[in-house]
Amino acid sequence: MKKLFRYALILFAAAVIAGIATVWSLGQPYQAAPGETFVRIEHGWGTAAIARTLKNAGVIQYPWQLYAAHVLNPSAKLQAGEYRFAAPSSALTVFDRIRRGDIYFFEFTVPEGSNRFDIARLIAATGIISADDFLEASAAPSLIRDLAPNAPSLEGFLFPSTYRLTHSSTAADLCRLMTTEFRRQWKKLDPSSDALKTVTLASLVEKETGVAEERKIVAGVFSNRIEKGMRLDCDPTTIYAALLDNRYTGVIHKSDLLNQNPYNTYQNAGLPPGPIANPGSAALEAALRPAETDYLFFVAKADGPGHVFSATRAAHEKAVAAYRHAKHKAG
Repeated sequence: MKKLFRYALILFAAAVIAGIATVWSLGQPYQAAPGETFVRIEHGWGTAAIARTLKNAGVIQYPWQLYAAHVLNPSAKLQAGEYRFAAPSSALTVFDRIRRGDIYFFEFTVPEGSNRFDIARLIAATGIISADDFLEASAAPSLIRDLAPNAPSLEGFLFPSTYRLTHSSTAADLCRLMTTEFRRQWKKLDPSSDALKTVTLASLVEKETGVAEERKIVAGVFSNRIEKGMRLDCDPTTIYAALLDNRYTGVIHKSDLLNQNPYNTYQNAGLPPGPIANPGSAALEAALRPAETDYLFFVAKADGPGHVFSATRAAHEKAVAAYRHAKHKAG
């Protein structure tokens, strides 16, 4: 009997020691290699798959550590997503972060007036999505087909804002986020309007002026010219046409002005077939409610931001001459 008691006591002591060792192990920081480690946990993964992934990534030392942490927190639910581990962490800390859903995101900002070529360049600089992948995804207008059946691409509907992405985000994911945000903003403004025409006009306004007070006036000028059957003669459309033709060099050449591309409003009357950039809310508001004005022309001011607006060609030519004189005098 005494012998059995001694064996039981030894087993109990061993269990206590093992338990203490386990708890101690769970609390010890570990990292297989210095630097950042990113781990993606997919929806539907069980503890075994998560433990194996964390171990293979060098975040925890042994898979059983995650099991043990789960035993100590049996009601916890481990959440899917991408996690960033930048410093040694204990298994308990790792478990707690996944339980809380401390998911890693980085912010990607798209400025107002960016076109999809600009966005492709910006997202490629992050190293997450290639420019070609984004251009391919944004060329397909299926995500906004219900709003704009005749839209040639997603241009104009990729709302400029700041988005949260992960290392596993795809070009399709980004396009979906941006068009979803466009829908949200569009609904606030006037969802009953012709989306393609409005967004196209707004994109011209966005590219022509960065002065807030001018947006509705510029929209009014373009609306007046369209009503009178005049060509819009909008330089940014010429640039966009050159971009589509893969011929833009950073400046507008005479050959660009003569280009027969449908987007070139120096050669084609009315609005271009689609937007030339992605406008913000203010430009969309201006396109929906242009200023009532008799202006038909505008030219940039030589001495600061903004434009000089004119109702007649004679007044416009005088403003253009003044602009050229000021520029010549200044430089």
